[in-house]
Amino acid sequence: MAPPFMRQMGLRQAEIGRQLLQQITQAGISLEIIYSFVIITISLMIYFGTREFYKLSSHKGIKYFRLSFLFFAISFFFRYFVKLFSFFDFSSVFSQSLFVSIFGFISLYTSAMAVFYLVYSVMWKKWNEESLLVIHLLVAITALIAVLISNSLIILSIYIVLFIFVSIVTWISYKESRAEKKKSHLHGIYILLFIFWLLNIIDLLIPNILGTFQLLVYLASIGIFLSILYKVLRKVG
Repeated sequence: MAPPFMRQMGLRQAEIGRQLLQQITQAGISLEIIYSFVIITISLMIYFGTREFYKLSSHKGIKYFRLSFLFFAISFFFRYFVKLFSFFDFSSVFSQSLFVSIFGFISLYTSAMAVFYLVYSVMWKKWNEESLLVIHLLVAITALIAVLISNSLIILSIYIVLFIFVSIVTWISYKESRAEKKKSHLHGIYILLFIFWLLNIIDLLIPNILGTFQLLVYLASIGIFLSILYKVLRKVG
């Protein structure tokens, strides 16, 4: 039997470990709250800030651009709750798993549609409305499959393919606008936004994979959104 002082030392170490874990958890929750709040706020500022501009011009590209950031706001709202569930155990395993699946589906679906709306905002002259309905259906099916199979590698493979597709389409649109000598303000930022969208998908599916790079990814994502907000505010006056 261990001496009393050894037992006391073990209890003290366990208490220190418990306190350290609580501090790490609190720091992680605080980081997620700040990150989600900033992204949601910027997204809604872009969405509502371009409302009058769209009403005056009725430009379809602006319509889909605005919808993109509305979907980003919705996505990050539900993403926060998915991340929150990863820190705590709520009520029962079944109910927690159910909520994670529902919120995860909504977050994956809306984030992918946000990206496709960005692409659609520069391709609306070439893609008809029916194609957008097909995209909604395919993205919903993809998000549902992702939630049901719960295999991170397969899900990431699907979203990497999606990332490659939207990046190629955006690059083609950029080259065409250059050939037509049209000014392109956001193509480069769109590509960066797609990259950080994919990194956020990775962070959602495999929370610990980014490790120490998580804060840098969050700061870079906020920087991209702020850049778009600045360009939007400068455009709309």
